[in-house]
Amino acid sequence: MYTFRKEERLCSRKYLDLLFKNGSSFLLYPFRISYLFVDVVTDVQAQVVINVPKRRYKRAVDRNLLKRRIREAYRLNKQDQLYISLPADRGLLLFSIQFVGKDKYEFAFIEKKLIATFKRFQNLIKPNEINQ
Repeated sequence: MYTFRKEERLCSRKYLDLLFKNGSSFLLYPFRISYLFVDVVTDVQAQVVINVPKRRYKRAVDRNLLKRRIREAYRLNKQDQLYISLPADRGLLLFSIQFVGKDKYEFAFIEKKLIATFKRFQNLIKPNEINQ
């Protein structure tokens, strides 16, 4: 339940290109979220990629620290906050979390903002679900 397996990571170049070319996005500081539903049958509900730019954080230790904190917050909250609101008939969710903040934030702040991001994402997909 609180795992982050290989199948949940977005590694496919084809899906990454599709996500960034055709996906929708929104900004909720310090994250920029891109998402796209694709019609693929898999055993996971969502695949995610986490990005911290080298342009803003030159040192790899700083980028890795932020990615670890974001991954941990995602792992702990995906089941209760994200998966519960995903419609079953829309297919696989491709999901990108890009860190655009200027500072190295503590885990509690990152977790709080990621939960707020999941709630905003729920509000974005609920109206689409009614229209279909």
